[in-house]
Amino acid sequence: MANILDEYLNMANNIIGDRTKDEERYDNEVVRWLRKGKGIKKAINKANQKYPEEALQVDENNIDDVAAHYDYLLEHYNIIHKIAL
Repeated sequence: MANILDEYLNMANNIIGDRTKDEERYDNEVVRWLRKGKGIKKAINKANQKYPEEALQVDENNIDDVAAHYDYLLEHYNIIHKIAL
């Protein structure tokens, strides 16, 4: 089991990448709004207001990629939460 968990964590780290504490706070804010049922554009807008120095600029060219990233991050947080229980 430990090997599977280690493999998952390594893969997740490669996908999510290295982030500063400010980037983590911003990401957590986006995820918080997604958990409340808000759409990705609304979640990013709220996070941009709270953390303007980390603000993402999204448009029709990149919104799908940004949404996929945050969908993955939300699922990752859910998995980590379940493992911690």
